[in-house]
Amino acid sequence: MIKNYKKKRYDLMGKNKTGKYLKYAIGEIFLVVIGILIALQINN
Repeated sequence: MIKNYKKKRYDLMGKNKTGKYLKYAIGEIFLVVIGILIALQINN
């Protein structure tokens, strides 16, 4: 799964599609934050 994300990231940067890469990066950060919040909720 991580390999797929890396491939997608390199493809977007290689084709100079910075707008799409920026959307992808923001989405990835959002998913990480959601995961952390869920983990904290379970911990409590």
